[in-house]
Amino acid sequence: MVIALNRVACTNWKRVMLFLKQNKSYDELLAIPGHSIHASKNLTLLSRFPTAEIKAKLKYYTKFMFVRDPFVRLISAYRDKFQKPNKYFKSYAVNILRLYGNKRHSYYAAGKDKAKAVASQTVPSFYNFIQYLLDPQTERRNPYDPHWRQMYRLCYPCAIQYDFIGHQETLQEDAEQLFEILQLQDDIMIPPSYENMTSSGSVEDWFETVPLEARRKLYKIYERDFRLFGYERPVELLDG
Repeated sequence: MVIALNRVACTNWKRVMLFLKQNKSYDELLAIPGHSIHASKNLTLLSRFPTAEIKAKLKYYTKFMFVRDPFVRLISAYRDKFQKPNKYFKSYAVNILRLYGNKRHSYYAAGKDKAKAVASQTVPSFYNFIQYLLDPQTERRNPYDPHWRQMYRLCYPCAIQYDFIGHQETLQEDAEQLFEILQLQDDIMIPPSYENMTSSGSVEDWFETVPLEARRKLYKIYERDFRLFGYERPVELLDG
């Protein structure tokens, strides 16, 4: 199997891959902390194989990917990376606040005071995050992080002929169908995910602070994802 991990339930999908690769029970894999699942030693990236082997895997292996509503995916990325203490505070939050936040914010204090401010875990607003994505300079400085990079740029659906494309919104049903294709329906199941879930009804609440013109520009950036993967244009956010 070849799976394209585009930050859609990827922790649980990595557990599935480890279940198939290692001699462990599924319960043992469920007990492994999420941060340990992502250790690079667990799974080998396709790009690390010799070219001939990559071509063979892409030709003969079952290839699948899972996608998610692009705007919901952005909300999830913001919640997971900016509302929890992790490396993204240092890598992104300070810079986003410097560019789009309150210039008088305590993040701009010097020396020990600055360290205390960072430790307080004050974060950019969701609109600050959207401003960062819309800024033309963002991609020029550094490509989008995989957590908010467009799905078509992560998984290349126009270059790779996927055998199965599932959706986060129907994850359990789609996973069951995939396991039947792989003849694994009696061996494994994907566990339900309750952490960092964003209901479709709350999307409008999240975008309430984002001006209409900014929403429309954001849609243009992710329009190809909407169209390629069957997601309807969010008229309630764009035609207000």
